[in-house]
Amino acid sequence: MIWKLVNFSALLIGALTSPTPSPSPNTNTDEGPCRIYSSGRSADCLGRQLNSVPWRQFPSTLEDIDLSYNKLQAVDASDFLRLPQLRILKLQYNNISHIDKDAFKNNLLLEYLNIFNNSLQEIPATALTPLLNLKELYMSNNIYKHATLADSFSKFVKLQVLSMGGPLVMGLKKADFQSLKNIKLLGFAIKCSSNLSYYEPGSLEVIQTMQMSFDMAIDQQPKALPLMLRDLANKTFSVIQFRNLFEFMYYMGEEDIFRDLKYITAHQLIFHRGKFNENLMRMALINLQVTPIKSLKLQYIDFARSPTFVDSGAGSSITDLVLDKLDLWYISNPDILRFDWSFTWFNKIKELSIQFVYFNSVPCDAWTEMQRVEFLDVSNNRLKNEFIFNQLCHYKGIMPNLHTFNINNNDLTSLKDMSSLTREFQQLQVLDFSNNKLGSVENSQECIWQKNITRLIAHHNQFVSEALLCLPTTVHYLDLSYCNLDQLNMAYFEKATNLKELLLSGNKIKFIPSKWESPSLQSLALDGNSFGLISKASFQDMPQLSHLRAGNNPYHCTCELHAFVQDTLSKGKVNLTDWPLNYRCYHPEPLLNTVISKYFPGQVACDIRLVIIISVATTAAVILILMLICYIFDLPWYTKATYQIIRARYRAHKENAAGELGTFTYHAFISYSHSDADWVRDQLLPFLENRNPYRLCIHERDFMPGRWIIDNIIDNIDSSRKVIFVLSRHFINSDWCNYELYFAQQRSMGKTFSDVILVVKEPIDPSSLPSKYCRLKKMLSNKTYLEWPQQVNQQVFFWAQLKSALGKPTMTREGRHSVKSRNSSMECVSVIGPEIEDRRPEVENPNADKAGPQNNILNKNNFIMTNQILITTYAILDFTLGQWDSVTSEPGPRTSWAQYYCTNINCRTEMCSQLQTAMENLITVFHSYSGKEGDKYKLSKAELKSLLQGELTDFMAASKDPMVVEKIMKDLDENQDGQVDFQEFVVLVAALTVACNEFFEDFDKSSKEDQGSKEA
Repeated sequence: MIWKLVNFSALLIGALTSPTPSPSPNTNTDEGPCRIYSSGRSADCLGRQLNSVPWRQFPSTLEDIDLSYNKLQAVDASDFLRLPQLRILKLQYNNISHIDKDAFKNNLLLEYLNIFNNSLQEIPATALTPLLNLKELYMSNNIYKHATLADSFSKFVKLQVLSMGGPLVMGLKKADFQSLKNIKLLGFAIKCSSNLSYYEPGSLEVIQTMQMSFDMAIDQQPKALPLMLRDLANKTFSVIQFRNLFEFMYYMGEEDIFRDLKYITAHQLIFHRGKFNENLMRMALINLQVTPIKSLKLQYIDFARSPTFVDSGAGSSITDLVLDKLDLWYISNPDILRFDWSFTWFNKIKELSIQFVYFNSVPCDAWTEMQRVEFLDVSNNRLKNEFIFNQLCHYKGIMPNLHTFNINNNDLTSLKDMSSLTREFQQLQVLDFSNNKLGSVENSQECIWQKNITRLIAHHNQFVSEALLCLPTTVHYLDLSYCNLDQLNMAYFEKATNLKELLLSGNKIKFIPSKWESPSLQSLALDGNSFGLISKASFQDMPQLSHLRAGNNPYHCTCELHAFVQDTLSKGKVNLTDWPLNYRCYHPEPLLNTVISKYFPGQVACDIRLVIIISVATTAAVILILMLICYIFDLPWYTKATYQIIRARYRAHKENAAGELGTFTYHAFISYSHSDADWVRDQLLPFLENRNPYRLCIHERDFMPGRWIIDNIIDNIDSSRKVIFVLSRHFINSDWCNYELYFAQQRSMGKTFSDVILVVKEPIDPSSLPSKYCRLKKMLSNKTYLEWPQQVNQQVFFWAQLKSALGKPTMTREGRHSVKSRNSSMECVSVIGPEIEDRRPEVENPNADKAGPQNNILNKNNFIMTNQILITTYAILDFTLGQWDSVTSEPGPRTSWAQYYCTNINCRTEMCSQLQTAMENLITVFHSYSGKEGDKYKLSKAELKSLLQGELTDFMAASKDPMVVEKIMKDLDENQDGQVDFQEFVVLVAALTVACNEFFEDFDKSSKEDQGSKEA
């Protein structure tokens, strides 16, 4: 209300111009300097640097034209001739010096005319005469010298506001305003020269108005003020304003120029600008004590004490100033607050507003003098904690009637000091400390507030969430907007049970707590924060909530947000006051800036029940498909087998940890069907165990009693050098055999199944095998297997091949006690043996491709060992080795197997003993050189050279080739391992022996031929 009065008063004196109306949405711009809008009813030509009125662009429908702030110099008769509907015309701030007498003759509906601040040298009475509907006329601040109004002004019976005068009006005469004596105005403003020369009594006596404004300086004519006040006596005004009353000097006279103020009835008295000293202040206030004026405003006053002022100590003369409102704004000197060294003049003020005075202390007596103040506003004064709160002051019982305390826009930092200051304000209900620097943790502790505070305004501070606990909990209204809050302290809101309206706009709150309990909250503002999620659960503990403002947040457009919006809008209990334009999607990126009201997610995505049904159905379908796949590819069987392996491995690990370490005692693990057990017992075992030193395991004899069958199988497979599978139709149909094959596969992972020997007892078509035998199919297709011949004469070669695959039967350590483990119902039997090193060379044919003209002694045609000879040799050696084992196991000197063979075996020919000796010598020579370095069963290059030089001296001496050893080494080393094993060595000896035999045969033949020649 105060500012409205001030603005209107300024308007009366021409200092304030009316604003340009806002254009309506229905706008169109025509070619030309002006903007035509509102369907041709308004024209905006403001500030277009126009030298003349662009009347050709104006449509005849115009009602409002703004031509202010241009360079117009005249208004011609044709400028507005075609605008009969014109009602508002703004021509202020131009350079108009002439207005044609017929300028407005066709504008009879004109109600508002503003020609303020132009260059008119006389009042354009003739031009204004047709404007009988004129309500507001602003023509002050022109350069006419007299303020006399023509008689035609008496016809302006609808006139409400009149502003006139200018800097060249030197005074007022009694006849100047006689034409207005029958017109009741709402506002009248008169401006005169800053050097008023004369004032005739009665000049303003005829003026009837509610608001009177004087813009004139009485520096040279201070006695004119009592005359003007006398002309206003016995009248009632809402506002009387004096502008620049003393513009250049302070009043030093002793005459009371405000003595007639007591005869005036007015609601508000305003002194705007001007120079005041303590003398003029005292005169004005003393007279105000006896007037019915209830509001006083001093703004932009230049206050200074007189150089001759002396404080007599008699106390203030202003003791009975009763005002409803006192405003002290923009005072240049804060000493005006105690112009007579006392604050007594505040004693009976109800509303006291001190702004932009910038005082830097509040003496203790100032608080005690403001006993009747109910509203105190000390905002915009740069106050600090120590300025407003003095630790030395005693605040007990002060400000007993204060109910509103406004201290915003200062430099306060301590909530604790604020609470200490206001806790004695017994009637305090409204506290405003917005736009300060409050809210730090260190200055927000041990706060004790007056319990009557119900309204707290704290926006634009720097609060941390912990500082909220220092705020009063009795409030009904709390404004914490723009306080840089990043989270809410629920401990405070649990205590603030009476809170009804909460403003949290413009903070940085990142999430809304789901358990926010506020039983009394009715209005909540959360717009302009940083949270993106909001749901129905966010406000379910606020039963009284009816208004919610939550726009301008970076929302994540999800089903939860959609459900909240739909639920809120459908129920209608909570009104989203800024819906829908301020609610937009921020995430996900494809929905950026999408209005949430247009966001409609799919039903499947948001209906949790439908999602569950689809998920369950999909899961069930996947499970069924997996079960079908498992059934087709026997995955349950493989899973069960893998489980058994893991269990067995775990049990073996526990046994090893307990110190029960097993020994590897078997050469081979044999897997076969129970239906093939007779063949295994009658054929396989006798040949490998009785006639050869192999140690095998069969379940009937060698499984450890008390252990799990799976454990026995896995443990013995891991301890075996080879695994023999006796394949038959019964094997394929046996689950136990299937387990053993799978375990062998797992053990051989990455070894190319070199330790697996397949013995096909009866013909099997690989394509007829079940799918779970895919690896067996591959082995039968890619791996050489042994097939048991039905013809007896072919079985010898089968055994030789099997022994060759098993490797050399080196000795093994004594195995564990063997017992029967499976019952007769089991389909498959297993035999397990420890892993041993195979040193027996493979039986291979010499590489004929490497034979050349110089090494034809190695040619395949020169040395051939047939399979039949090989079989016979193995049969003899098996028998001999068996006997030799029994002898070497007894105490005494150990003999070689060849010595034993020659000594104990009865030969059928005379050459037997010599041949056996030659064989023994051949072996002894080889091993006497092979054991010196590297592999003791093979000759390195150095060892071969040493052997040749030591045992074949003549042969080496006869050769002139220095690379003979390298060539022999290259020819003998068929497997390209850089060493010569015994078999390769025997090839060399045999080749040399054959060559020698052929030499001697040729020599013998040639000798006989020579002898025959001699005899002839």
